[in-house]
Amino acid sequence: MTTMTVSEAADRLGVKLPTLYAYVSRGVLTRARGSSSRRTLLDASEVERLARRGRPRRASRPFLFEVEIETGLTEIRDHSIRFRGHDVAVLARSATFEQAATLMWTGSLPAESPGWRSVALDTSAGGDLVERLRLGVVLAALADPLRGDLDPPAVAACGASLIASIVDALPVVGDGRAPRLPLPNGAAPVRGSIAGRLWARSAPGRARPDLVAALNAALVLLIDHELATSTFAARLAASTRADPYAVVLAGLGPVAGPLHGGASRVARRLLDDAHRRGAPAALAASLQRDRRLPGFGHFLYPDGDPRAVILLDQVRRAARGARTLDTVEGLLGAVRQRSAVQPNVDFALASLAFVAGMPEETGEAIFSIARTVGWLAHALEEYQEAPLRFRPRARFRPS
Repeated sequence: MTTMTVSEAADRLGVKLPTLYAYVSRGVLTRARGSSSRRTLLDASEVERLARRGRPRRASRPFLFEVEIETGLTEIRDHSIRFRGHDVAVLARSATFEQAATLMWTGSLPAESPGWRSVALDTSAGGDLVERLRLGVVLAALADPLRGDLDPPAVAACGASLIASIVDALPVVGDGRAPRLPLPNGAAPVRGSIAGRLWARSAPGRARPDLVAALNAALVLLIDHELATSTFAARLAASTRADPYAVVLAGLGPVAGPLHGGASRVARRLLDDAHRRGAPAALAASLQRDRRLPGFGHFLYPDGDPRAVILLDQVRRAARGARTLDTVEGLLGAVRQRSAVQPNVDFALASLAFVAGMPEETGEAIFSIARTVGWLAHALEEYQEAPLRFRPRARFRPS
């Protein structure tokens, strides 16, 4: 088989590299077998057929409506992610969620994990975990008469209290005791961590230290991802000088969509189906229903989502020998047999919740809690910019 590099294919098709990567992510083009993680090769005959047929109509315009905003928070480059210059792979294995949050809000990584106190909230009127989190944000705002203070220390303190409060307001399961969070290199386990508190409110079984560490890693990995849809919404709110609670609510809106924070729910349903009927039948049903593989592919990472690699590695070590992990591996193997597309962080998040026996919506809840840190970090940046600087214009199109 003759192959082409992505640059050669982009030249042949007359498109930019981001558009070409979008073709790969959407399955318009597939990676050639034998491509390494550092070099993507494409089937030259497939590229030629696409060139003769013409570009897909959906991609005849730019794949994304691109808005560039300068930020000192997250850098995605060379298949890696860095938070304020710190490799997220290192943070996920060595820092608590609270330490990583402090880094994002203040620019400094504390030596010890700060303790976050909560205020009492009654979210019993809510439904599942995600609905209770949303209700908790509203109730926390109502309980804070100083929510209009936009000074950085006040916003950081608000963020810590908000996250602790909405987590502690979730109903406990099991014995309700929050397990300690183990740390590497023989450091003393952390009491009262957000990961431990969330475990006590989502996992029915006995706490396994390695899985609690994996939950903490998931929270760290999902703190920010450049200008994702929800983050852009949060920055738009911050540009109007909305208070921190309103910024978080603005971010929670897009998260509810099945193509963003809710994507882990769809991937979880695929795992549950594979556990009941086997991977081939579950994949067939999913492709018939959704015309895609939920939890696989990411247009920024044609060679695989690095966050998924990190989190799946922790899940594998924590759940070694479990039947649920066999289901995860079986599904990954079945996908590999038909496609070169790689799992993304939504699949890894669904896998964590699946092996831990957490409810279906837990992945979205973890995503929402983690991304609250990123939304407020972006708000802190946006509060320093000129207000109302985003004003797109509409082009009238007669119907």
